[in-house]
Amino acid sequence: MRRRLGSMDDGTAARAMLAVAMEEARAGLAEGGIPIGAALFGPDGELLGRGRNRRVQDGDPSMHAETAAFRAAGRLRGYGRTTMVTTLSPCWYCSGLVRQFGIGRVVVGEAVTFSGGHGRLAEHGVSVTVLDDPECVALMRDFIAARPDLWAEDIGE
Repeated sequence: MRRRLGSMDDGTAARAMLAVAMEEARAGLAEGGIPIGAALFGPDGELLGRGRNRRVQDGDPSMHAETAAFRAAGRLRGYGRTTMVTTLSPCWYCSGLVRQFGIGRVVVGEAVTFSGGHGRLAEHGVSVTVLDDPECVALMRDFIAARPDLWAEDIGE
C-alpha cells in the first residue's frame, strides 16, 4: 500500500516528503555508502518510489539516490505532476533524469554542501524548492569530513 502525505503545495508535506528521503540517506550511511536519499511522489502526495545512493554498495556508478527512487516508482504514463525529493541538490546526471522524463517539481533538502543542477532545472521550467534543512546539511558535512575521498569520488573530483 502506498502512503499519501498531503497536498504538494503544503510546506508541511514538503518536510514530510523530505523525511522519507532522509530515512533513505541514513540507511545508505549505515550500509557504508554515501548519505543521499530521494523519493518520488505523485501529485496527491502518494509515495511512488524511494531510494538511496548505492554507488558503493552495488559497485554501480549510476546508482544515485534519484535514479534509485525513479526506478522503484516503475513506469508511469507521465511524470509532469510528480515531485522528486532529494536530500542534496541533484548532480548533472540526476538533473538530466528530471529533464528527460519531465518531472515537474524538485524539492531539495540542501544545497549548502553541494550546489548541483537545481538552478538549471529552475531555468528550464521545473518548480524547485530548496529547503536548506539543517539536518541535511549536518549529515553531509559530517560525511564529507569523515570520508573526503569517497565524497570526491562521488562528485567526480
